Amino acid sequence: MKRTFILATALAAIVGLGAVPASANSIKIQQYGWANAAGGAQAGWKNKIGVYQKGWKNEAVAHQNGWKNTSAIGQDGHKNSATTIQNGGWNAAGIGQFGGHHNAIVVQDGYGNVAAGVQVGNGCNGAVTQSGSGNVAAFVQTCP
Repeated sequence: MKRTFILATALAAIVGLGAVPASANSIKIQQYGWANAAGGAQAGWKNKIGVYQKGWKNEAVAHQNGWKNTSAIGQDGHKNSATTIQNGGWNAAGIGQFGGHHNAIVVQDGYGNVAAGVQVGNGCNGAVTQSGSGNVAAFVQTCP
């Protein structure tokens, strides 16, 4: 009885250690101000989402479906909105923002696409949509 219990426990530990890390997705969220909101979803494996948000009333949403996609976001000021949507594999998104009242969205469907962002001042709007493979985009703005 005791030997069976030990063998079963050891087998469960080995199976558990081998299965979890191979398919793990990761999310890291930090929010320092007030009334910030962050959300999203991940389906697949080895996807990574960052987010940050320092000011107040910022909104960040990240959706990933596939494998080895990376999304960052950022923000710093107030009343900024950022969304990343990724379907496929090996896609990388960014965003940034800093001032206030910015809106940014990045949509990627395919494989190996790269998008960036930034925005800086106040009241900028930026959008990138990529379909297919190997696309690269960047947007930099300094709106008044």
